[in-house]
Amino acid sequence: MTVERHEFASDNTAAICPEAWAALQEANANCAAAYGEDRRTARVCDRIREVFETDCDAYFVFSGTAANSLALAQMCKSFRSIICHQNAHIQTDECGGPEFFTGGSKLLLVGGENGKVDIGQTKALLMRQNELHSHKPGAVSIAQATEFGTVYARDEIAAITELARAHQLFVHMDGARFANAVVSLNCVPRAITWEVGVDVLCFGGSKNGTAAGEMVIFFNRELSREFDYRVKQAGQLGSKMRFLAAPWLGLLTGDVWLRNARHANHAAHQLAQNLQRKANLEVVFPVEANAVFVRMDDRVARGTQARGWRFYKFIEPDVYRLMCSWSTTESDIGDFIRDVTLNH
Repeated sequence: MTVERHEFASDNTAAICPEAWAALQEANANCAAAYGEDRRTARVCDRIREVFETDCDAYFVFSGTAANSLALAQMCKSFRSIICHQNAHIQTDECGGPEFFTGGSKLLLVGGENGKVDIGQTKALLMRQNELHSHKPGAVSIAQATEFGTVYARDEIAAITELARAHQLFVHMDGARFANAVVSLNCVPRAITWEVGVDVLCFGGSKNGTAAGEMVIFFNRELSREFDYRVKQAGQLGSKMRFLAAPWLGLLTGDVWLRNARHANHAAHQLAQNLQRKANLEVVFPVEANAVFVRMDDRVARGTQARGWRFYKFIEPDVYRLMCSWSTTESDIGDFIRDVTLNH
C-alpha cells in the first residue's frame, strides 16, 4: 500500500510547531474572557509592537484570505482599484474575496519578473487618464515573499511605496510568508514594512507553525478606525480569541518564528541543490524563501506521485511547486530526491 506523503505539497500541511502547541495547551487550562478581552490576546498585540518597534493596531482573523480581503476593504472604497502582480495570491487564489469584501473594487494586474510588481508597468498604468468612467486607483498590494518564492529587497519596496505616495495610494503587504522574507533578507521587520511606507501588513502564522489565525497589522493607524466592526461583520471575530492568540505567543517568544522560517528556507535551498545536482532538474526561480519551483516532465511527476508524494503543477506546462516548512527534515529531502531520481 502506497503511503501518502504531503511534506512538499504545501507549508500548510505541516503540524503545529511544539512551542505553539504548548502555548495552546496552556491557554486551555482555564476560563478566560471572550472576544479578544483576554490577557493572551493583549500580550500578543504588545509583542507585535515590540517586534516591529512601533505603535500599531493588530487584529486576528481566521485565514489569510480573510486578512487580505478585509484589509483591502478597509483601504479601498468600492470605486477604487487595487494594483497587484498578475500572479498575486489575491488574484489567483482567493475566489474573488478582495472584490467581494470591498464591494466592487477591481484588481488591476501588472507583470514583473519573478513574481514581483514591475515598477515601470505600474507607472504606465497610473499614467492612464483616470476619469469618472474607470476605477480610481486606491492601493498597491505586494506579497512578501511572492507567489514564486522570491523576496522584495528593501529598496524595491521603497520604490513601490514612493510611487504609491506620489499618487496618493495606500500600500498593502500580503505577508503570508513574511517570516521567511525577514530571514532571507537578514533584516529587522520594521526595515521592510512601516519604515519604508507599508501601511498594512497581513502577517501569516499558519505557514510558520500555528494551526490558524492570521494577523492584520495597521502601521497607518488612521486606517484601522472601526476595523473591529468589519471583522465582526465578516464573521471573523473569534469568540474564544485566546486560542488564536496563544500559539502566536509560542511563535513570538524567543524568536521561534524566525527559527522556524530559517529552517524552512534552509531546507528549500537543500532541496533545490539536490534536485539540480542529483536529479538534473532545472530550478526555475531564485530560491529566496521556502519554495522551490522545478521544471519536471509529466512522466517524472506522475511516477513520483505514484510513490505517494503529493505536490502539484503551478505553472503550465511543466513547472511544479515544492514547499518546505519548519518541520522538513533531511530525511524527507533524501526520500523525495531518491524517488524523483528513480523516475527521471
